[in-house]
Amino acid sequence: MSFLSTQGITSKELNRLIDSALRFKRGEDQSKPLSGKSIALVFFNPSLRTRASMQVGIYELGGNAVVLEPGGTSWTLEHREGAVMDGDKTEHVAEFVRVLGRYCAAIGVRSFAALQNWNEERTDPILNAFAKYSEVPIINLESAMHHPCQALADMMTIREKLGAGKKRLVLTWAWHPKPLPMAVPNSFALAAAQLGHDLVIAHPDGYELDEELMETIRRHSTATGGGVQITKNIGAAFDGAQVIYAKSWGAKQFYGSPEKDMAERAQYRERWIVDEAKMARTHDGIFMHCLPVRRNVIVTDDVIDSPASVVVDEAENRLHAQKAILTALLGQKD
Repeated sequence: MSFLSTQGITSKELNRLIDSALRFKRGEDQSKPLSGKSIALVFFNPSLRTRASMQVGIYELGGNAVVLEPGGTSWTLEHREGAVMDGDKTEHVAEFVRVLGRYCAAIGVRSFAALQNWNEERTDPILNAFAKYSEVPIINLESAMHHPCQALADMMTIREKLGAGKKRLVLTWAWHPKPLPMAVPNSFALAAAQLGHDLVIAHPDGYELDEELMETIRRHSTATGGGVQITKNIGAAFDGAQVIYAKSWGAKQFYGSPEKDMAERAQYRERWIVDEAKMARTHDGIFMHCLPVRRNVIVTDDVIDSPASVVVDEAENRLHAQKAILTALLGQKD
């Protein structure tokens, strides 16, 4: 069993993971299910929270983290099937993953979207290549399309701050000087729907999330008694919200043409930002962001430094959520 996204996990299982994460946070669970085991962490991209929280979490569970950076601390990797490797790639994922599996009980992998080819990247080719060849569980530490560890920490934070039950959550696009991947908004929206929240997604024209994923989100929302609403009106989206989750992402029609995306998004700079006036329209709403965040671009100082901001608690919860994930995947094995 791997942890690639929350899509194949039931709402009951998600809630069990959150329960486990909260027990770890409260210090009630002191188990060491990774005693004597090593976990590989493969980073194609930079990281602070993911890398630190995974290394600390593995240590606190009694295990050992093996950190590899393809092209840096390990060989450059090719993931395409049938590739003629006469270029700059030294090793194929097929061997890399199977060798790591002989040493390690699980493999975490982080590989962002390159924002070059939407039709290819929406299939998560690197993550799925790892999953195809691995004989041990793969943990998605953020891929082109999903960031389930972040989403679990987000849902944990909402429960911790606001209690159990349905909440009104707003996922709002925000201006950023360059296009960013969709993994965080995709996973936040999916997990929110799976847990039965009322979800509002606010974004300008042209910045729609993946249509197939949105159908999945709507299906989960219907099954769990939640709701999904899409709006282009950022101000109205904040009305009565209990959670504001801000994140920028790129437009899929501009993959491969970042300059076109930057030209298109320029018109939204002043309006699509989380500020005090918008937060005043919420129902004592909390402000969330996965970090890192550009201050006074995504969110004003007045908001992120206010009591409404829970971004540091949210970041801490990555540690506890990932300990719950690792325990669920590996805790029952000898």
